Order: sequence, then C-alpha cells, then structure tokens
Amino acid sequence: MAIAYPHFFVSEKSKNLKQQPSLMVSSTPSSPPVILSQDELKKIAAYKAVEFVESGMVVGLGTGSTAKHAVARIGELLKLGKLKNIVGIPTSTITHEQAVSLGIPLSDLNTHSILDLAIDGADEVDREMNLVKGRGGSLLREKMVEAACKKFIVIVDESKLVSHLGGSGLAMPVEIVPFCWEFTLKRLEMLFIEAGCVGKLRRTVGGEPYVTDNGNYIIDLYFKSDMGDLKAASDAILRLAGVVEHGMFLDMATTVIVAGKLGVSVTNK
Repeated sequence: MAIAYPHFFVSEKSKNLKQQPSLMVSSTPSSPPVILSQDELKKIAAYKAVEFVESGMVVGLGTGSTAKHAVARIGELLKLGKLKNIVGIPTSTITHEQAVSLGIPLSDLNTHSILDLAIDGADEVDREMNLVKGRGGSLLREKMVEAACKKFIVIVDESKLVSHLGGSGLAMPVEIVPFCWEFTLKRLEMLFIEAGCVGKLRRTVGGEPYVTDNGNYIIDLYFKSDMGDLKAASDAILRLAGVVEHGMFLDMATTVIVAGKLGVSVTNK
C-alpha cells in the first residue's frame, strides 16, 4: 500500500507551537476527501518516525501494530542501502522475530547500554506526553529499552489521544509475578478505590492466564475516573510486593507523532 502523504498537511509542532509549512497538499482542491483506515494512519506515523533514523544508529525497536510498520520500514531502507550499520534492540520476542526476518542486525542492552533513539507506539497519550503502554504485553522490556535511549519517538493515530491516562476506559496494564496474583490484584484495586478501579487478570483466548515474555502475569486496571497524581500513582504501584512494572510511561517521550485525518503532527518536548 502506498503511503498517502499527498493528501496530508504535515505540520511540525513544538512547545512553542511553531508551525512549519506543509510537505505536500492535494493538487486538486475539488477532489473528494481521502478516507484512511486506522492501520493506514499508523503506517504514516511510523514512516514519519523512521525519518529520524540515521546510518550508524543503535535503535530501539518497539512492539505492536504501529511499531511493526516502523520496523518494516527500517528493514526496507537497509535493503535499499539508504540506511547502513543500524543495530536494533528489540522490545519483545515478536519484534525480534520480525527484525530477523528483515535482516536487521540485532543486539541487546548488555552490549549497548545507551541507544540513539527508540520508536514505539502507545495505547494512550495525554496532553503532557505521558503514555499508557503494554496492552500488547511487552511493557517491561519496552520500558527498559526506552529508558535507555537518548530520544524516544512515540507514534500513534489520533484515536490514542486522551485528556488523562486511563481516559479511554481501556486497560492500564501492570505486570506482576504469578505467585498469589489474586492478592496482588486486590491490593491494586484498593490503591485506586476512589477512582472506581477494577482489575482483571489478562487471559488468552483459551482462558489461560496470559504469560509475558518474562514469565509473568498481567493485571489490567480499568478506571471510572481520573487516578489523580500520576507520579504518586506510579510510586504506589511499584511499592507493592509482587508488582514488576506498570504501563504508565511518565516523562519518557521526547517526540510524539500523531497521524490523523487532517494531517500528521510532530510534537517535541
């Protein structure tokens, strides 16, 4: 599928809201509007993010339906010779397998403790560029890799934008050890009882507990109202014995690329 850049006004935004000229616009104003699917919007955001990748970089390779497009694009550019000497650090076994199939050279954090940049999707993005990630199950490895990079580029379609984390009504994941998981679930719910929090053990289609790449379980938390101070919420979750990591990525994103029906915006911290 061709990327539909000709139908988009592409703007660059930073904290001072400085606007750059469009990259390309429709040549015939009277032409009917182009309706793109959510996956097409994800692909546009992913391709835009890969423009930040330069030869010789060590790059964190994200996981999920949006990040897979970025990984595929990097593989394509390597094959064409437009990128060279790239080293990828995958955030999941799924991404590792995709990268190997595309011929992307891989390494790990033991060898490369500092990455030039990482590209990954997000399940929610708030106004302060805080994120919810992990509905795909790779939140721990994603956070380890993305905390080690100089630049973390987040790629989403506009449906992922929320007024506050948890605002979509969908899951905020917490990775926990399997031991006494019901006890941990109840303690997580009690932390956010005022926000109407309900926790559920993530399960496979067959009804078995979902197991992460690290051999852990995931509790999905659902909120009826705002959970409040995010830093305090993060600290409270991580203090619970049995919790490994949570899916709030606070103050980590340096760039957010959003593809929507009116164009692509790039917001930098």
